[in-house]
Amino acid sequence: MVVGACCRGRLWAGRLRTVTLGLQMEQFSLSFLPERRIYSLRELSDGIRGALESRFTNIWISGEISGTKLAPSGHGYFTLKDSDAQIKCVCWKLTYMRLKFKPQDGIQVLVRGRVDIYELRSEYQFVVETIEPQGHGALQLAFEQLRARLRAEGLFDDARKRPLPRYPMRIGIVTSPKGAVIRDFVEVLSRRFPGVHIRLFPAQVQGAASIEEVCRGIRYFGLGDGAGGVPWAQVVVVARGGGSLEDLWTFNEEAVARAIAACPVPVVSAIGHESDVTISDFVADLRAPTPSAAAAMIICERKEVLDRLKNREARMAELMRYRFALFSRRLHEQAAGRAASVLHRGIARRVQRVDDNTARLHAALRSQVAARDRKRRQLEARLRFFDPRPRLARSRERLNALVYRAEAAIHAGVGRSQRRIENAETKLEQLNPRLVLTRGYAIVLDDGGAIVRNAARAPEGTELRLLFAADAVKAKVTESPG
Repeated sequence: MVVGACCRGRLWAGRLRTVTLGLQMEQFSLSFLPERRIYSLRELSDGIRGALESRFTNIWISGEISGTKLAPSGHGYFTLKDSDAQIKCVCWKLTYMRLKFKPQDGIQVLVRGRVDIYELRSEYQFVVETIEPQGHGALQLAFEQLRARLRAEGLFDDARKRPLPRYPMRIGIVTSPKGAVIRDFVEVLSRRFPGVHIRLFPAQVQGAASIEEVCRGIRYFGLGDGAGGVPWAQVVVVARGGGSLEDLWTFNEEAVARAIAACPVPVVSAIGHESDVTISDFVADLRAPTPSAAAAMIICERKEVLDRLKNREARMAELMRYRFALFSRRLHEQAAGRAASVLHRGIARRVQRVDDNTARLHAALRSQVAARDRKRRQLEARLRFFDPRPRLARSRERLNALVYRAEAAIHAGVGRSQRRIENAETKLEQLNPRLVLTRGYAIVLDDGGAIVRNAARAPEGTELRLLFAADAVKAKVTESPG
């Protein structure tokens, strides 16, 4: 029984294994069938573009330009190639306009951009965002390209250059209000010809915003605010100090060059130093090596004009004398004596009238001068009457006399007082008791200092003091007089 059960268990297990194996084989066989996915061409192109953009965006490639073409839409097309491969490139209009360097065949360049796909031809292409030439400065190459293009348009022709006004009195300058350019320009003009009216249009001369500001300044002086629509400025100066090619690039821009060419007023370009050359120098009506030199070239010195006027005046006077002499000789040659005599009589009458009026004028002037002289003398006499100087002199004399008298009176009084003192001293000297004592006398004084005049006042035992002329001694009465 047990054995039979075990056999049946193996049988069921075998059957189950068979069924399971069949199911596994069926599932395995179904996994080999491909899943069907249908793409539209647009979806396929977008997928390819996404794959390319995820890996080939903002990359740099190098090669040689060939097949350059500028479409009427403004987009630029060319092929970039090397010895092993090539790729078609496209530069959209807005990017193409901002390029300082325009593509040319045969130039080795570096380009930055991204790989894109063009669905209509199932081609991939490189969308260019930046171009840099290799082995040649980008700015210098862009400068050469723009100069060649503007020369071909005739903007550099001498025939379109306008002469500057000889004596401009209103000058407009487009430059930075900061720095030494405007200061030197104004200083030179003020020194050469004071009184010239200068109007400054403040503009940046370097940086991204400088192009529009410089163009706006040129247009401002071109339109101006003069009467009748006439521009205010007679000369426009575009000026900037020296710098590198990058610093001066604003004046190599096509917009600035065309603004200068379109200005109805003569334009002077004074950019950088004498060795610096810009596109503005070629388009302008006059190029100045420096801003200070531009001020000297625009207008001459005032002294030169005055000297020229004096020379013209002298020359005109000489010509007039010559013409008068020529006319006089011609009149005599044509027997115009009567006309000359009539003319002389008329001139003589007028000269006589002038002489009469001159004499009357001189007489009137003399009368006026005499009247004014009399009035002056009267005023001087009145002024002398009120002049304090004589009175001060008299008062000074009286004061001196009084001082002299006072000094004399003081001296006299002092002399009298001195004589009285001397007399009193003499009398006092005569009354001096010591003078008597010198003759051998002595003065007897008691203890109280009183003079003892008789012996009765000096009883026995009294102490006395004997005063001599030079000294004194003490004594004692030993015996009273009987």
